[in-house]
Amino acid sequence: MGLISNATVVFDAGTLNLGGSLTFIKKLTASSSGTLTFHNGASSVVLDDTFKEYVFTFKNIHPSANGAEFLFQGNAVGGSGFDETITSSAIEVFHNEGGSSAGITYSTYFDKAQGTSFQSIAGNPGNGNDESFSGTLQIFNPSSTTFVKHFMTNGNGYNNNDFSLQLITAGYFNTTSAIDEIQFKVDTGTIESGDICLYGIK
Repeated sequence: MGLISNATVVFDAGTLNLGGSLTFIKKLTASSSGTLTFHNGASSVVLDDTFKEYVFTFKNIHPSANGAEFLFQGNAVGGSGFDETITSSAIEVFHNEGGSSAGITYSTYFDKAQGTSFQSIAGNPGNGNDESFSGTLQIFNPSSTTFVKHFMTNGNGYNNNDFSLQLITAGYFNTTSAIDEIQFKVDTGTIESGDICLYGIK
């Protein structure tokens, strides 16, 4: 017999119900790409009020330049330039391969206070053959025309100085306009390889 709470099946037959279903929308694969862009209504992308929450997953993002930052920004409906106003906070967790350096710190380098440049998701992943970055970006209710648009990122990379570096960021697009376009890039060089997948959560 399953676990039932308030007439909702929470756990049954080995399946955990977290209250929402994950729906795959679109996968983009990098190949020496300058940018990767998800735009509502283009190439089967859904980024509107169909879902209240969207999740992007990054798998083995590999930059061409050593120590390039992996970044994202948004466009409001009808906007251009990917320069929405962002306020965010950032935490770094790190540990090097030799075990001689480790810590957790608030990062003023990666945060923003009403900034319009791209937001960092990964801090300085290496471009060695075995080096890459993986993680997630969540965006909440991007089609709202009442509230700002909150986001959270969490990822880990093989840092160019042989560190495991986790970067956790959270913030918001400070606009009440709907966001219908998200773009990813690195700050120098290209994204040599890796996948970005978009999911909707109901």
